[in-house]
Amino acid sequence: MNDTLERCLEDLEARIEPQEEDAILQAWRDFSENRFSGDIFSPRRSRPDGLNRPPQVEWPRVSINTALGDFDAMALQQFGGVSKTLADGGGAVLNVRCNYGSSIAPLLFGVEVFVMDEELETLPTSRPLNDKAAIRRLIDAGVPDLRTGYGARVMEMGRRFAEIARRYPKIGKYVFIYHPDMQGPMDICEVVWGSTIFYAALDEPALVKELLELSVATYTAFMREWERIVPFRPDGNAHWGLYHKGQIMLRDDSAMNFSPVMFREFIGPYDQRLLDEFGGGAIHFCGKGDHYIPAMSELRGLHAINLSQPHLNDMEKIYRHSVDKGIKLLNLTREAGEAALARGRDLRGQVHCA
Repeated sequence: MNDTLERCLEDLEARIEPQEEDAILQAWRDFSENRFSGDIFSPRRSRPDGLNRPPQVEWPRVSINTALGDFDAMALQQFGGVSKTLADGGGAVLNVRCNYGSSIAPLLFGVEVFVMDEELETLPTSRPLNDKAAIRRLIDAGVPDLRTGYGARVMEMGRRFAEIARRYPKIGKYVFIYHPDMQGPMDICEVVWGSTIFYAALDEPALVKELLELSVATYTAFMREWERIVPFRPDGNAHWGLYHKGQIMLRDDSAMNFSPVMFREFIGPYDQRLLDEFGGGAIHFCGKGDHYIPAMSELRGLHAINLSQPHLNDMEKIYRHSVDKGIKLLNLTREAGEAALARGRDLRGQVHCA
């Protein structure tokens, strides 16, 4: 650990106020356990002394690309976000992650990484195969070496976060180390295979399902290895500063391209296996999801949904198949939440807006 990181962590440890963090965590737990009775859940840190918690040292700015290749830089980048939350007094749960992008799982299968230009300040992705013969070889090879791609780097960063948590008691107690971005089964398959997977789902569904089986097995193996380094918290976990019941946050971005019938065939069953395996959790999706939300809402152990573009959705249909069924909506835009209330929509204490 370099001197700059150590100095910044000492600053952070000194600024964490246990009474304040206990209160914000309790508010999130009450929300997750249906003990919130308001219209929209929007917690903020209530400072007993009325003072902000600005940093007392200069925290360096760390670019995404710099953090990709330097463990201390990654720690500075991630804990810098925690420092900002304390300074701003917002209502997010304090958290950090191994920030290596959405292709952590696809890169395990040997696809080529694509790192964005430095000035774009965007996480890396990967190049798809779009080759059925190559997909067949991956399936025949089985679960890949979990150290491939960014795999070894993610695990080492997890160990470093865990060591920091041991050295700094308040950081260890109040800063969640949330699980790497392993996407969801179909998202993994799409990024590995490429856009032609949507044709293959119709033309060669058996091959697509074999790859889905492999993605579930690989996700499970990787997450169990991760859990040995950073155990999940028993009562609930955080993701993007959002607290939810269960352990994992799946991604279903690919689902917007599937019909409801195809969601039930190619996405729902594989999400369900992971929710069952890891004690439930939440699902994120981008884009339009109102066409498959009835099927998604039937998944056991689905406690919360994070959708990023409510303006693309029939939100009344979303509400009927989320809040009306006791499924939380996390980080809904303030505009969408207030528009619902303005038209008399009962959000049942199930909606969080920042």
